[in-house]
Amino acid sequence: MSVSISRLQIEHHQHNAMGIGETRPRLSWRFTGSANAWVQSAYELEITRTRLQLSSSATTRAQTYRVESSESRLVPWKGEDLTSGETASVRVRAFSLQTPHETDWSEAIFVEPGLLNREDWEPCSLITAPGIAKPISENEDPLSQQQQQQQQGPKQPLLLRRPFTLPSHRISKARIYITAQGIYEAHLNGRRIGDHVLAPGWTSYAHHLAYQTFDVTDLLTEGENVLSAQVAEGWFAGRLGFLGGRRDIWGDTLGLVAKMVIEYSEDDGVAAGKTIICTDGGWKVSTGSLITSEIYDGEICDLNREPKGWQGCGFNDSSWEAVRVLPLPNTKLVSPTGPPVRKIEELPAKEIITSPSGRTIVDFGQNLVGWVRVHLSGPRGSVVTLQHGEVLENGEVAVRPLRECKAIDQIVLSGEEQEWEPKFTFHGFRYVDISGLPEINLETATAVVVHTDMEQTGWFECSNPLLNQLHNNIRWGMRGNFVSIPTDCPQRDERLGWTGDIHIFAPTANYLYDTCGMLKSWVTDLAAEQLSDGSGIPPHFCPNVFPNDPKAPAAIWGDVVIGLPWALYQAYGDPRILSDQLDSMQGWLGRGIPRDEHTGLWRDDSYRWQYGDWLDPKAPPSEPADSMTDSLLVANTYLVRMTSIMHEVGKALHRDDLAEKYNRQAASLKAAFQRCYITPEGRVVSDTQTGLALAIIFNLFSNPQQESTAGARLATLVQRNSRFKIATGFAGTPIIGHALSKIGETQLFYRMLYHRKAPSWLYQVTMGATTPWERWDSMLPDGSVNPGEMTSFNHYALGSVADWMHSTIVGLRPLTSGWKRFRVQPRPGGDLRDARGRFISSYGEIVVSWSINDGHGNSGGEDGDCEHFHLKVQVPPNTSAEIILPTSGRSIDVLSGSHEFSEPYKRPVWPPLPIYFGNEPHGDDEP
Repeated sequence: MSVSISRLQIEHHQHNAMGIGETRPRLSWRFTGSANAWVQSAYELEITRTRLQLSSSATTRAQTYRVESSESRLVPWKGEDLTSGETASVRVRAFSLQTPHETDWSEAIFVEPGLLNREDWEPCSLITAPGIAKPISENEDPLSQQQQQQQQGPKQPLLLRRPFTLPSHRISKARIYITAQGIYEAHLNGRRIGDHVLAPGWTSYAHHLAYQTFDVTDLLTEGENVLSAQVAEGWFAGRLGFLGGRRDIWGDTLGLVAKMVIEYSEDDGVAAGKTIICTDGGWKVSTGSLITSEIYDGEICDLNREPKGWQGCGFNDSSWEAVRVLPLPNTKLVSPTGPPVRKIEELPAKEIITSPSGRTIVDFGQNLVGWVRVHLSGPRGSVVTLQHGEVLENGEVAVRPLRECKAIDQIVLSGEEQEWEPKFTFHGFRYVDISGLPEINLETATAVVVHTDMEQTGWFECSNPLLNQLHNNIRWGMRGNFVSIPTDCPQRDERLGWTGDIHIFAPTANYLYDTCGMLKSWVTDLAAEQLSDGSGIPPHFCPNVFPNDPKAPAAIWGDVVIGLPWALYQAYGDPRILSDQLDSMQGWLGRGIPRDEHTGLWRDDSYRWQYGDWLDPKAPPSEPADSMTDSLLVANTYLVRMTSIMHEVGKALHRDDLAEKYNRQAASLKAAFQRCYITPEGRVVSDTQTGLALAIIFNLFSNPQQESTAGARLATLVQRNSRFKIATGFAGTPIIGHALSKIGETQLFYRMLYHRKAPSWLYQVTMGATTPWERWDSMLPDGSVNPGEMTSFNHYALGSVADWMHSTIVGLRPLTSGWKRFRVQPRPGGDLRDARGRFISSYGEIVVSWSINDGHGNSGGEDGDCEHFHLKVQVPPNTSAEIILPTSGRSIDVLSGSHEFSEPYKRPVWPPLPIYFGNEPHGDDEP
């Protein structure tokens, strides 16, 4: 038996933390090992700091700090504050009263703050290239600028370069701090700086502009060097939004901001010092092969216009223009709290299809987000066109779901064979219609998968292959919609950070991937936009692409400012997320929601917009908010729930005043809700699955008898009215399974989950979906696309059912924030013979697997036969778990180690049958 530290982490950064925004970063570490009942009793931190002295070489100093504590998550920094650009390395070892008594030292990781203050972008002493880092752009031509504004067309990407010469000193360290008003790609001496794409990412540019920090020590050389970059409009100035969208939302001028700091050690009598290269008037600008590059419409590239060698030394830039220097933006320059967008993987083509019209279509077999790398060949001047789409309709790439989005990449050939891929756009697609090439085969095109580089933390597998495909679809849907921010869809003229979608999907997201750094950044932007006008009302999407439009309060979508920070706290155990967002939370409850002066509930204004149970399957295609459940009831259930969460927030922050305040408010609102919406017997005014499930899961009944009545009614609606088909939208879908399990009807939800006719989850799977759809029937059974305007085939929101799959089929659920203590309570059902799940928590990997067999290792058995249930659980060191077995309900507390349990098991009758009104056809009996 052994215990070791598998990963040391700085704040919520996944790797070595270069360019972070903290001076006293907190530290966390995970354990691995099989030791039984191993609990940390103390830890030691070793922090080694390196500082450049102005008149001598760098000094290195290591200090060790011992702390008697069982905490291994977000422990405080020790020693002096870090300063801008200061490098330190950290390693840790842990001690226990159990055997083994201590771990080995972890691998050391590096931490280095970026430019922590605005003045850090300005020059300091010991510089040989004076200047201030300010945005640089093309020289202004008033006529062409005016024409461009009149045309409201896309802006051509810029090429920028700056030659400089370095002395023959020994370089000890070189860093570049870089960002853009737009999106950029940078090179040093012709070599790519970093591996980020679509950098610096999408933020609320009026409040925050993210910058990146890169180690460029190995890219520099003695003598002549050149720093170069290409900048496109990206989200900053490009067209965004539906109904034609808008351009220049945050600015109408592209710009690059960079500061490169090169440090020298004392060498042969030469004093230590620095050289600083900034974006200033010493740069030159031109344009190249990219004619346009837009988020929605794709790239147009003429390879004949590319200046050969412009990124390296020796290029003659005499024909290039001097840059225009702009003021440093008033927005706050911030270091990202989460990982960047990267190329994650590549998928080969699966099939070449000839369409009925004779077009050539490449099928990659998976709906994904990114772009295509294509092998180009053909005569100079010929044009290759790539049309992207998610599905085929009548054998052709379906473009109607894209609305006012072209999703086309177009390349004018130079006559040379070469590989090409876009730089500053992305597409949501499975199929690509390619024209203009003399020959197309499976090697012609490769799909490049692009998304925020989050660590995968959750896995699920069971004996039902359709459920496995459903779960895989949900994971792919999340990947495609986590591109810098959490978006609603990745393919059409939208791709916005809709608040309601991530609110309901957050528990699923936080299991599948480590989302904390990314979502922490996004919710910070959301709070800035919410509080900027004093209204307390969040926009419906962030960043807000319609900043001049009035903001309207809406439940679930507005409630994200409370629900998402709470979900992050539950998953990652960081109270700072709650304290940072406290003003936002209180602003929404205190000022943002229009209240009835007597009840404190939402004011009943018939004209006020609510999304309600958005995309209820019975809502008309043109009216997705016209759900079966009263939208005001939905709003008020969430109001009670959000107020109850604020009571818990007060306790988590040790703010007794807040906890007491919101506890009183929650009790008052619950009583008002009961008077308005619940009969004394327990019937709910909105007699729908969503209305009942919300009241059950949010504990809105006054006594158990009322809940029992409501539960029986919910079961009846599932079996009789919908006959196990989906009857819920955004509000009800995430919680309908949990509500049925709470009332002891888990098997009814298994039956819903297994259903294969629309509307259902497995209908999409049987129709060949590889990501979740926006509508339950985005594609109709005949293969045609739903006639509605909203028909995305990659929308993660309704994939929130995976939270039930994780917490009920596998049985994993945290009992304390951050998973230091968790529950394992599998509830087998359906025809499942086994299931497995893995989750990498903040403390280490949790593994759960269970199987049902006849006692001799043989799976299966007839309904009603007595079999055996076997459970295996791996509990990481320094944590504990509560195990609850499905038949006996026996509860066992365990500490770390490998544990096995077994008990007799009797399968419930399967499948549960629908309830019919009379002699009706039973065509939907099969799950």
